[in-house]
Amino acid sequence: MLIYAFGAHFTRYQEEVMALPLAGIEAILSSDDLQIASEDAVYDFVLKWARAQYPKLEERKEVLGSRLARFIRFPYMTCRKLKKVLTSNDFDHEVSSKLVLEALFFKAEAPHRQRSLAAEESASLNRRFIERAYKYRPVKVVEFELPRQQCVVYLDLKREECANLFPSGRVYSQAFHLGGQGFFLSAHCNMDQQSSFHCFGLFLGMQEKGSVSFAVDYEFAARSKPTEEFVSKYKGNYTFTGGKAVGYRNLFAIPWTSFMAEDSLYFINGILHLRAELTIRH
Repeated sequence: MLIYAFGAHFTRYQEEVMALPLAGIEAILSSDDLQIASEDAVYDFVLKWARAQYPKLEERKEVLGSRLARFIRFPYMTCRKLKKVLTSNDFDHEVSSKLVLEALFFKAEAPHRQRSLAAEESASLNRRFIERAYKYRPVKVVEFELPRQQCVVYLDLKREECANLFPSGRVYSQAFHLGGQGFFLSAHCNMDQQSSFHCFGLFLGMQEKGSVSFAVDYEFAARSKPTEEFVSKYKGNYTFTGGKAVGYRNLFAIPWTSFMAEDSLYFINGILHLRAELTIRH
């Protein structure tokens, strides 16, 4: 029961978790329902715990490589954090290279192939391709440097995740980067200011970082039936400063009940597919 409580509220009990033995840590990390911000946070915690429990580097490498690495879901870590795994002294280079390569190959797979890999593992003890209930939803990002600094971000939300937003919830994406600055997407259920009904909104925010300002053109799109192609829903431009967010309160121009209906145009096999395109304006 204690292990379950830690697993469900990982952050709240971090001090107690730090005192657990290796078997207890493994029990927590094996959970799909671990309430954690992201897999990056899982990795950071595992390193913190291992360094405290195994101050000798060789012992720590052995424990991380043979016992704990299989419980970290590297495919759901950000590419920035995966680069740090490659340069970490806490892992044998051969082990870290294998883990990072596997994660990158998974990220490069088409979504349907990612789902089939996860399904293949769902009946096994190995859970590395299975997504946890992250606070910050994973995104897929394509970046361009030329001819302009630009990125295209894909965010998928399950129908039940959207249903849980009603009446005033919000869900955030993992951070992604453009021009060296961190951004995020957030999906909201909110009231339409003109019509006084609930609706689905999508917003783009810049992470807090001093007084840097970025002029960004952005476009939101969603896959729509019957073609299942991405259809542009909103275009705008905004000069961001640290901590600011901008977006559209009623992305689909329909009430929440129509958005969530069984015959909704926007859920394809139970998934809402969103896309944001950002371009730095010169």
